[in-house]
Amino acid sequence: MASEQELLSTEIVNRGVEGSGPYAGSLNFTVRVRRCMPDFLNSVNLKYVKLGYHYLISHGFYLLITAPLLLIIMIFGAQIGKLTFRDFYFKWDLTNTIFLMVFLPLVPYIYLNFTSPRSTYLVDFACYRPPDDLKISKAKFIDLARTSSNFDDAAIQFQHRVLKNSGIGDETYLPRSVFLPGRHKVTLKDGREEAAMVMFGAVDDLLATTGVRLNDIKILIVNCSILNTTPSLSAMVINHYKLRHDIQSFNLGGMGCAAGAIAIDLARDLLNAHPGSYALVVSTEVVSFTWYTGKEANMLLPNCFFRMGAAAMLLSNFRLDRWRAKYELKQLVRTHKGMDSRCFNCIGMKEDAEGKKGLSVNKEMFEVSGHALKDNITTLGPLVLPFMEQLHFFTSLLFKKETKPYIPDYKLAFEHVCILASSKKVLDEIQKNLELTEEYMEASRMTLERFGNTSSSSVWYELAYLETKRRIKKGNRVWQIAFGSGFKCNSVVWKALRSVSRPRRSPWTG
Repeated sequence: MASEQELLSTEIVNRGVEGSGPYAGSLNFTVRVRRCMPDFLNSVNLKYVKLGYHYLISHGFYLLITAPLLLIIMIFGAQIGKLTFRDFYFKWDLTNTIFLMVFLPLVPYIYLNFTSPRSTYLVDFACYRPPDDLKISKAKFIDLARTSSNFDDAAIQFQHRVLKNSGIGDETYLPRSVFLPGRHKVTLKDGREEAAMVMFGAVDDLLATTGVRLNDIKILIVNCSILNTTPSLSAMVINHYKLRHDIQSFNLGGMGCAAGAIAIDLARDLLNAHPGSYALVVSTEVVSFTWYTGKEANMLLPNCFFRMGAAAMLLSNFRLDRWRAKYELKQLVRTHKGMDSRCFNCIGMKEDAEGKKGLSVNKEMFEVSGHALKDNITTLGPLVLPFMEQLHFFTSLLFKKETKPYIPDYKLAFEHVCILASSKKVLDEIQKNLELTEEYMEASRMTLERFGNTSSSSVWYELAYLETKRRIKKGNRVWQIAFGSGFKCNSVVWKALRSVSRPRRSPWTG
């Protein structure tokens, strides 16, 4: 556990010239002390280092069982290369020759097909951009909140201050139903309409881009944390698109902004159980169900940051899809801190003293997310870092125990980083602790400004930004980092299979 000194930051605020009293005419300063993320890179939990190497060794098992076969194939190929057609003609009849030339190469193919794990490919993805009439500037947000009569003056002023320093721009999207006059009441009708708009919009764009047949989609996963209805959101998608009757359908709820990575993990496992299939993953959040009209500050925060959005991803482990897919899934590491009560309680739905529901964000969230991220990247490190960085790290642990361990440079492992665009303060703290440059932070900051926090789909808007800017080159590695209630921190690493050209459909164009 970090010390209290590590968890506090100070800020000197100039309050102007004292107007009266014994100190009239002198400058008045205030020192503001607040919590921040811990400096988590200065401590390393070896438990998570060992866990990362456990993942690495378990995947290396397949290399051990395929290496002897590859060696035999190389030796056999070298011997075959010495033979001529005359050797084949005189030593074997035509039937044996055909068998040798046609059927024998199938042996290593079948062996590798059944022993080596299939890669998971991201064929393509799409992010939904709501219609322009749902755009809302910060000034309009405050005006609508005031005229709705749902907030008192203190709540209006608090939201105004938060929005001013939030990093959110003036072109994000909100459903107008949240600003209905009088006490706002969440209805299932509003929630379903918003969910249908964003989900179907994203899936329509994905289907138009990929051209995949609906009957070829055998797996469907929908994640939405707050809105969980009966029938489920996944059932809404099945009904709308008339998907096959034997589709493997899953609906993930209550898992926060990190649920998108969990959905990808589940899709990978299901694809391994159903090889040669397509999986459709839809990640969204319904803003109208997170809206709060009370007075508690920690429950008013989500009003200021959450905005409309959704992303749809098409995944496959069919080997031939490698030639048309954009990315290959390389690593996925999930960290859950739910055993710690502080972590468990830092984010959650609750009712205030007046019985009004809302999403509560505890002040300890920054500290909790810092520790979760520290554990996550410690596990991820052995899977992604160059060998020399890992060697330097272990050397520092073995021979320099009296000093802080050497912290690897994670920028050497990735060309692009997509961090959940939750707030400007969170992005600033992560940039500081991971020592990331502004180039690495650009996609996250631009997404926060243009679309706000769209929850689990946020990292996909960031990847869409990189594609629109033509930053993705063949072989580039993209690191997606997401946080969620529970408390969770998940990392997903993709490798670009080709240089991605500017997409025809993008939330950043048109």
